[in-house]
Amino acid sequence: MSLAPGSRLGPYEIVEAIGAGGMGEVYKARDTRLERTVAIKVVPEHLSKDEDVRQRFEREAKTISSLSHPHICALYDVGSQDGVEFLVMEYLEGDTLTERLSKGPLPVEQLLRYAIEMTDALDKAHRQGIVHRDLKPGNIMLTKSGVKLLDFGLAKSFDRAVAGMGSGSALTSLPTVMGSVSPNLTERGTILGTFQYMAPEQLEGKDADARSDIFAFGAVLYEMATGHKAFEGKSQASLIGAILRDQPPPISGISPMTPPALDRVVTTCMAKDPEDRFQTAHDVKLQLQWISEGGSQAGLPAPVATRRKNREKIAWAAAAVATLAAVGLGWGFLKRAPVPQPVVRFEIPPPADVTTLDVPRISPDGKILAFDATDAGGKNRIWVRPLDAVESHPLPGTEGGARPFWSPDSQFVGFVADGVLKKVSISGGPPSKICDAPGGSDGTWSPQGVILFDGTGTDPIHRVLAAGGTKAVEVGADRGRHETSVGWPEFLPDGRHYLYLVVTEKAEDNAYWVGSVDSKERRKLAPAQTLVTYSPPGFLLFARDRTLVAQPFDAKALETRGEPVPLAEKIGTDNVGLARFSVSRNGVLVYRTAQSAGRLLWRDRTGRELDSPGDPGVYNNPAISPTGDRLAYNLGDPRTGKQDIWIRDLARGVVSRFSLGPGDNFRPVWSPDGAAIVFGSDRGRTLDIYEKSTRGQSEEKLIFHSDENKFASSWTRDGRYIGFTAQGPKTNLDIWALPTFGDRKPIAIANGPFSESLPMFSPGGGHVAYVSNESGRDEIYVQTFPETGGRWQVSTAGGGDPSWGADGKELFYRSPDQKLMAVEIRTTGEFQAGIPKPLFAASVVQGVTRNRYAASPDGQRFVFVAPLGRDALGPTSVVLNWPGTLGH
Repeated sequence: MSLAPGSRLGPYEIVEAIGAGGMGEVYKARDTRLERTVAIKVVPEHLSKDEDVRQRFEREAKTISSLSHPHICALYDVGSQDGVEFLVMEYLEGDTLTERLSKGPLPVEQLLRYAIEMTDALDKAHRQGIVHRDLKPGNIMLTKSGVKLLDFGLAKSFDRAVAGMGSGSALTSLPTVMGSVSPNLTERGTILGTFQYMAPEQLEGKDADARSDIFAFGAVLYEMATGHKAFEGKSQASLIGAILRDQPPPISGISPMTPPALDRVVTTCMAKDPEDRFQTAHDVKLQLQWISEGGSQAGLPAPVATRRKNREKIAWAAAAVATLAAVGLGWGFLKRAPVPQPVVRFEIPPPADVTTLDVPRISPDGKILAFDATDAGGKNRIWVRPLDAVESHPLPGTEGGARPFWSPDSQFVGFVADGVLKKVSISGGPPSKICDAPGGSDGTWSPQGVILFDGTGTDPIHRVLAAGGTKAVEVGADRGRHETSVGWPEFLPDGRHYLYLVVTEKAEDNAYWVGSVDSKERRKLAPAQTLVTYSPPGFLLFARDRTLVAQPFDAKALETRGEPVPLAEKIGTDNVGLARFSVSRNGVLVYRTAQSAGRLLWRDRTGRELDSPGDPGVYNNPAISPTGDRLAYNLGDPRTGKQDIWIRDLARGVVSRFSLGPGDNFRPVWSPDGAAIVFGSDRGRTLDIYEKSTRGQSEEKLIFHSDENKFASSWTRDGRYIGFTAQGPKTNLDIWALPTFGDRKPIAIANGPFSESLPMFSPGGGHVAYVSNESGRDEIYVQTFPETGGRWQVSTAGGGDPSWGADGKELFYRSPDQKLMAVEIRTTGEFQAGIPKPLFAASVVQGVTRNRYAASPDGQRFVFVAPLGRDALGPTSVVLNWPGTLGH
């Protein structure tokens, strides 16, 4: 039907017809209520008569109308009048991208600006679950204010409506607001969309998702850069075959002035397998922004790079002529040996409001320092500090992140937070998800765009594409070799081989190995105590007995040469391979020395500081006796690092060493009557559980040994069970109960596929609280024990370190933002947990062992292993041109 100028559809007065096609007619109209110009599209009569189609279309149109973005054509209204169904949209003036491309490819600067705007719009829609499904130049308007994407999500409902009813032509006149779509079915196994820009999975009749839009965007971007379509064919069959089989010619081969890095972006967008593409439009936008901002030498157009090289050749030629003139003709060219670069040392202080500071990570280009730190409010984030700046600043969106690692181009930082592996641009913008990573920790990023990251306990090292996707196991511990865990992966320069640390049942057998991402190859290189990293021109750096050393290394032959040479002393390390240093590829070394980790601090329920007994030290795992008069904890020897258990008499202030045996002794747990303590010790091949009386001098006796590492955390009030955490060979961390009677065979409490730890028995019996990451992050759960039955999640936004009040009516835990939380609990009758409430901010020293506080028996006081504060943190040391210290 045609509408005459001056006629009305509801409050909309028709001005003129501006386009028509198989999917309806488009009119310029005036909104008489809001006094604005709009575009109205009238739905064809044969579609609007179908009630199901009409209702579905209206429902989906309402969803799409919620999209509010400067680069998406806004859908204002859906209306019906006298059997006429119509859409009211933003009126746009400009050219479609199809019309613009008829004049040739776009200039690089304009191309990148439009492309960034498009990906920003796609990202907005995808986050709301809306997929375009028909992205093409005809659905992209170029206006004075930038790009506008048309038909967002409406293709889906139109295609359903017109299945089998004949093809419509695209509306490409000047103020077009909607293009038509092909009359293809939407059921599984059928094709939907515009052939030229369709992803392979769409051609195969599979469901389209956000990655299908990313493929179409890649095809559009290719056409914008080259003026040619990415895929062409003489027939539909040949076109489909080209999309499913062929790779288009490189952009740089057609348009040499485009940045070569753009080739990689387009190629990744148009990968045949959706898993190999960028997984989100946000990731594509970040790559385009990097190219737009100059990126790296990889983003330099080929002719520009050639011109620079030519200029360098001319400059060198001129210098050569000047040198020849200076020494006289006939004397020849005198080569001068390069002047050695001086070694420069300086220190960087911690940020003003930071209370704890972890491993420093220098960017590959040696320009920016990254680290995770906790501020005075208990918020832990990733911070960055350019070496030429005077201050550090936190990266937004990195709350809860730890141990950052760099992309090879020094533009992104990877990290794990809330059980998710993420990346964030140092130039700004929110982090993007790479993959789920419960328990994930340290990572390494190859030039080929592959990330390896480790986990906790018996987790293997996983592999995932930096663009995002599904993680896969790369390498795990070999139980046949008595290996207990693997970690600290580090790519070598070729991007194929990587180093990693293997921890075994005997610490003296720990070693670093080399593996390969494209084979099952793995080979032991040498003994090691900590992570190992490679540094040009050919060294491996690692810590040995807290001394940072460098050992010559042939990265091609994968062999060490000569003996390690010391670089720095008192390097901060821990007992699972962490060493607080990193090195860039251009000779910048950063490190932090070991220091007193914290102090014991008493607080009341309001958070008010009450007392700080004893000197600062490396404290862990405070445990208050049942009568509240003694405090046990493990304390590290500042000279040797050895951990032992000490007991403080709180009334008299007297401190005495409790554990006397070899190895590290830690994690004290009081017996119900306070007459004994059980603790963990690594004096054997594994971490085992020992017991010792607290009354006078007595023997330390082994009470439980197994092939897994384990430690106790709780003892039932009736004395019948000791709760402990063990590293299962297949299920990571599991929790068990060790009976103190009968055959003493452990009873499983939670040993599923997730990490469960720190079982804490309720004072009244019948329940146990513990930590599990089954939701993707650590949360506090309570379940019945020893009877099986109920199980409840208590925390609501993450939690760790559970602890019961003496009467069992309250459960305490620490939140991810380091607040002490309290939850009212009812265990009599039907179990009930109240709403968690924060008591106060409670920053604690971060480390491997999780327990950093203990509640007094009456629940009115708490003792924390608290940080010493900024003044005690000490600076980060920086060494420029560190190989110069070796005399090479």
